[in-house]
Amino acid sequence: MAQLSNRLQRLAPSATLAMSQKSSEMKAQGIDVINMSVGEPDFNTPDHIKDAAKKAVDDNYSRYSPVPGYADLRKAIVAKMKTENNLDYSINEILVSNGAKQSVCNAVMALVNPGEEVIIPAPYWVSYPQMVKLAGGEPVIVEAGFEQNFKMTPEQLEAAITPKTRMLILCSPSNPTGSVYSKAELEGLAEVIKRHDDLFVLSDEIYEHINYIGKHESIAQFPGMKERSIIVNGVSKAYAMTGWRIGYIAAPEWIVKGCNKLQGQYTSGPCSVSQKAAELAYTASQDCVKEMQKAFERRRDLIVSLAKDIPGLEVNVPEGAFYIFPKCSSFYGKTDGKTTVNNAPDFAIYLLEKAHVATVGGDAFGDQECFRISYATSDENIAEAMRRIKEALSELK
Repeated sequence: MAQLSNRLQRLAPSATLAMSQKSSEMKAQGIDVINMSVGEPDFNTPDHIKDAAKKAVDDNYSRYSPVPGYADLRKAIVAKMKTENNLDYSINEILVSNGAKQSVCNAVMALVNPGEEVIIPAPYWVSYPQMVKLAGGEPVIVEAGFEQNFKMTPEQLEAAITPKTRMLILCSPSNPTGSVYSKAELEGLAEVIKRHDDLFVLSDEIYEHINYIGKHESIAQFPGMKERSIIVNGVSKAYAMTGWRIGYIAAPEWIVKGCNKLQGQYTSGPCSVSQKAAELAYTASQDCVKEMQKAFERRRDLIVSLAKDIPGLEVNVPEGAFYIFPKCSSFYGKTDGKTTVNNAPDFAIYLLEKAHVATVGGDAFGDQECFRISYATSDENIAEAMRRIKEALSELK
């Protein structure tokens, strides 16, 4: 019987997209579902960025762009890296892709050989281990749970490294937890990395601007680390441009050349109009970014206070991104008389079917004790969703 390739047999479907799909199906049946499963700002793309896209259409930016992206956009990214991160890159060290997701996958595919190991702290974004598997690599999961604020220690990193280790994937601010590594914490990890030859760090910084503790810190800033770092970023979260599909890597030129070769074979350059919009996003006033960040911080405070008011949930205070990742394992083994909640997937399904709130079980992110709620939605939705969750959980005995 015909079947799909072994490569695909190793992959798991995206749990976040699956929950979003299930909630959409329920909505289509007329059920009032509040979808808090997807990591997407609810803001519209700012008007000045949309105007730049309209102008690009009128100016006939309708042909293939260079594989690594337009030079003007890469120059804008170089200027952003210097101004905001104090990091010096040339445009030959920047590659623009079809979303930061492709940027991550490009880097993994370009550097990881079959059988090589990639260290991924858990909780992790759902796609990291799957991309490593796609490259033929072996994900090495390091548990950094609730008690350590979901951050890996230098000791844990050192203990996970073997002669086969090729890469560490780090996400700060983090999806799914909202945890942010401090400068001192990053320096501790950098010291470990520098002790091992040919070990690279893929630093996913897509939530850089959704940060509630001040200045963003990048692991590439430390002596000897820029040549070991592949920084991934993009416009989706900071500028509410998820559907525009523009991400990039900033990395040593030989890595960028490798990713360019790969991208040239399977997607070519990203959307021409989106690139012109992204160029303006980086070069115009950043006031819109600050306004959205303030709204996310207000929502963070609201959802944390409401979640802490629910008996049985344990909640830490995230320092960035737009997720909370509460511990819900105290409900395992409990029932409302019809449904028994045994684990994180059961818990998420129970909330969807009983409270009509879509969340994602922590198992999808490598943590069986927690679940993820996105608060990238209105204050009213947050308040109503948490009311429903509180009511539904009170029925579990």
